[in-house]
Amino acid sequence: MSFIVEAFSRACNLVVDFDPEVYLVVWTSLKVSFAAVVAASAVGVPLGLLIALREFRGRETLLVVLNTMMALPTVVVGLLFYAVLSRRGPLGELDMLFTPVGIALGLSVLALPIVVNLTISAIEGLDRRLFLTCRLLGATAVQQAWMILKEARFAVMASVVMAFGRVVSEVGIAMMLGGNIRGFTRTMTTAIALETSKGELELGLALGLLLLFVAFAVNAALYMLQRRSG
Repeated sequence: MSFIVEAFSRACNLVVDFDPEVYLVVWTSLKVSFAAVVAASAVGVPLGLLIALREFRGRETLLVVLNTMMALPTVVVGLLFYAVLSRRGPLGELDMLFTPVGIALGLSVLALPIVVNLTISAIEGLDRRLFLTCRLLGATAVQQAWMILKEARFAVMASVVMAFGRVVSEVGIAMMLGGNIRGFTRTMTTAIALETSKGELELGLALGLLLLFVAFAVNAALYMLQRRSG
């Protein structure tokens, strides 16, 4: 028990003393996670809006596929992108393997079905009279989309936050596509796995505490925004 207490104390010191190595790892994690979520949201929110508002052949099958992709194994995503980004892969000439860009690309695919599915659910949960009112007022398709997203903004923002929580805590893709290179592609999750396996429990705990703090801060920011606009 004393060993755990001592390791936890050292971990807190690393956090409070702003250890450069610790915060470089945190910055790398935040950088690739935010990039992945922004890319996934730029594609996923309009796609979710389109699927929610349109009836087309194969829609139910597409929804099943999207729901299945929410449980997509991260090692499978990592393996596929490793093959695509490797030297012999179709995108090998871009040299994105073992770079932050490569990690962000893989994480964006992991986040995309979450954003799409929860955006669809948010829009389908709106009062149907909103859609009728928009049409009766002669709103264009773009104006209708804007009004619908405005009404569903908090639920859509929650989907983005959930996607961020998924990618910032991911280890398989970050390890396979980033290579856990110190000072370059090492993220909080890969560093925790590495340092714990080496017996460096205090550094792993420090990063774990910061990971929890990041998740708490993002969710708290969303909650405060909802309270102010509520």
